[in-house]
Amino acid sequence: MDLLRSHLHKVRIPEPGSRIHKDECCVSFDTPRSEGGLYVDMTSFLGFGREHVAWNYEKSGNPVYLHIVQRRKPEPDDEADRPLKKPTLLAIGVEGGFTDQEPEYDEAFEIVILPEFTSLPFPSIDLPEKVRIAVDKVILAESADRKQQLASWVADKKKVSAHAMDLKQLDNGVIVPPTGWKCSKCDKTENLWLNLTDGMILCGRRLWDGSGGNNHAIEHYEQTKYPLAVKLGTITADLEAADVFSYPEDDSVEDPLLAQHLSHFGIDFSSLQKTEMTTAERELDHNTNYDWNRIQESGKDAELLYGPGYTGLVNLGNSCYMASVMQVMFSTHPFISRYFEKQSLKAAFAIAPADPTLDLNMQMTKLAHGMLSGKYSVPNQEGQEGIHPRMFKTVIAAKHPEFSSMRQQDALDFFLHLIDQVDQANTGNHELNPFTGFKFFIEERLQCPSGKVSYNKRSDYILSLNIPLHEATNKEQLEAFHEKKAAMDLDGKEVSNEEIVRPRVPLEACLASFSGAEEVPEFYSTALNSKTTAIKTAGFKTFPDYLVLQMRKFVMEAGWVPKKLDVYVDVPDIIDISHMRSKGIQPGEELLPEGASGDNKAEPVHPVASEDIVSQLASMGFNYLHCQKAAISTSNTGVEEAMNWLLSHMDDPDINDPISKDSQAAEQTVDETSVQTLVSFGFQEDVARKALAASGGNIERATDWIFSHPEAFSSVPTDSSTSNMEDDDAHIPDGSGRYKLMAFVSHMGTSTHCGHYVAHVLKDGRWVIFNDSKVAASVDLPKDMGYLYFFQRI
Repeated sequence: MDLLRSHLHKVRIPEPGSRIHKDECCVSFDTPRSEGGLYVDMTSFLGFGREHVAWNYEKSGNPVYLHIVQRRKPEPDDEADRPLKKPTLLAIGVEGGFTDQEPEYDEAFEIVILPEFTSLPFPSIDLPEKVRIAVDKVILAESADRKQQLASWVADKKKVSAHAMDLKQLDNGVIVPPTGWKCSKCDKTENLWLNLTDGMILCGRRLWDGSGGNNHAIEHYEQTKYPLAVKLGTITADLEAADVFSYPEDDSVEDPLLAQHLSHFGIDFSSLQKTEMTTAERELDHNTNYDWNRIQESGKDAELLYGPGYTGLVNLGNSCYMASVMQVMFSTHPFISRYFEKQSLKAAFAIAPADPTLDLNMQMTKLAHGMLSGKYSVPNQEGQEGIHPRMFKTVIAAKHPEFSSMRQQDALDFFLHLIDQVDQANTGNHELNPFTGFKFFIEERLQCPSGKVSYNKRSDYILSLNIPLHEATNKEQLEAFHEKKAAMDLDGKEVSNEEIVRPRVPLEACLASFSGAEEVPEFYSTALNSKTTAIKTAGFKTFPDYLVLQMRKFVMEAGWVPKKLDVYVDVPDIIDISHMRSKGIQPGEELLPEGASGDNKAEPVHPVASEDIVSQLASMGFNYLHCQKAAISTSNTGVEEAMNWLLSHMDDPDINDPISKDSQAAEQTVDETSVQTLVSFGFQEDVARKALAASGGNIERATDWIFSHPEAFSSVPTDSSTSNMEDDDAHIPDGSGRYKLMAFVSHMGTSTHCGHYVAHVLKDGRWVIFNDSKVAASVDLPKDMGYLYFFQRI
């Protein structure tokens, strides 16, 4: 007790804003449930496992700790026999959502003084008052991890519609019957929506897979601008469960006056029975059925795997996109070497700042040792407990509002964000940066009708590939299937999953579509001093150690409806892309002049909108001036880009201002952070600004825009880019173009922002599935269903 009193000046009483790490060690995945319990530093409130607390004492000199030990309570017999409820909500840990059946634990505390690990019981009236108050506050406080988790699990809580309180309803005598509904414009009897202004009953949107309605409800809104509709079949005595959609807000909303709005059309909601799924329930149903069985290898008698390199990552709530990418990364030599073999936990902690929970190097090292040591990959009743990568997620998502949310994200977006963060943390040190081996250069060759050429170089970390469906190898079976499906549709029958025939496209065809000749319209030729059509080809200037391929499975259909291609890609175990190497400027080739001669320069750029784009947008009901601005701001790239810009700038204060003659107006609205992100990928700043302006500020779309508009590079002299590569990029690897498949990430669901991701990795000569915390030997490898493929150079 005297020893404790001598250290009272080191004991802090937590304040309301204090970050208290009492759930997990900041340098390992030890918790109060681990064998040695957890030690909370009563000065910094950082938590440490038994093996690591002495490191903190050596570094900080803080001697007083609260030792927390949790032991699992035995489960009552009736608890084990209770059946699980089917979820009805895309949420975790809330009523109707996926249950998180955590067992209960007994908790014990004591005060421990280092370096001798002298212990004092707690609670005890003999302890100094300051210690009692400080410890009580630590025990009662929400932990830093828990505060992170308190973000809403529900995808998005419905908001009250801005159109609900003063909704105009027509006195047109329409009375809606309680049953027997049919679309007013077609024969659809399901997925019907009642417009709350005029009482029209119309079918919903056509979905990407051809199901749903015929778009009559939304077409009616575009003609009339009547804003709210309710889905028939979801109206019951519980009006909160009814599915109300706002077209101008483009979201499911809450209508506090729904009872009044329904009674206007003679609807007695208290007598109606639920017959249709709500939008949220449909999304849940799609998410729990679409290709899940195949990709997750459900129903297979798989051997569960344990030990070093076979540690699962617990889903923190829609964090499978992160888990699948990190499982692949820590199966590659650069990541294993950088954060595991060549850096110990103690070394990372020694160089970490005062709060190691916010240090990327520390948390990457912690994750590496957690996944690769085997310490946390041991059998238990559920298979294996796995580790919770909460601190890593907090650090890696700190500067990204989407990744710090609980919503599902695109695994490709996360992979690119990870590259950016790791690159920043290892600036100028290419040997330490594990992504150096992933970087490569693409060289694009442009030839105009004059016969003169230009060569442009860009760096990248992924090769994004279109899937040419016309190259399918099973065309006869597809034709037979479509004929059968058409006949069954006429009979009102549905095709079962087992009967569906999907196109099979070879990976070779996807690679060929990238490197093949492509026309570039509206290319300004400095040799001809006019716009013309150029021919573009592309090839690898360097081959990386690790080649990452993204399959572009998400496309926009007519009507700008996002569609996921229902397609298999046949990917061989070994590929040879040596023929895709760019040969550079050839003898006899003449380069295009860098600029036009004399006064005959490129056409002056004035903000003139494409009438074709403007008319198409205006026909959808958008303001004509707004449509002009959207076309100009996206450099007349296309209707899809213009509409994306329009939807994200509807509330701009200057949206109704006259169009400025300043050709740079679009660039001024570009987010500087996004510009720097694209620059870090190897693009020139002026090209990055132009691409972001043309894609509504979306980084992924901007990257696609650059790839499809190589003329944007034409102002960059070839000679200077070549010399820069020799001087600044000598660290970029190059070698053979032969690769073997070592991992792939698969996605199931209707969009990259919903559904689920899993990873398959080739380890120790066999394929392994990493499905969150489940790690097992692959039985039926879904190699043809990948979204991201990772190849290692042979």
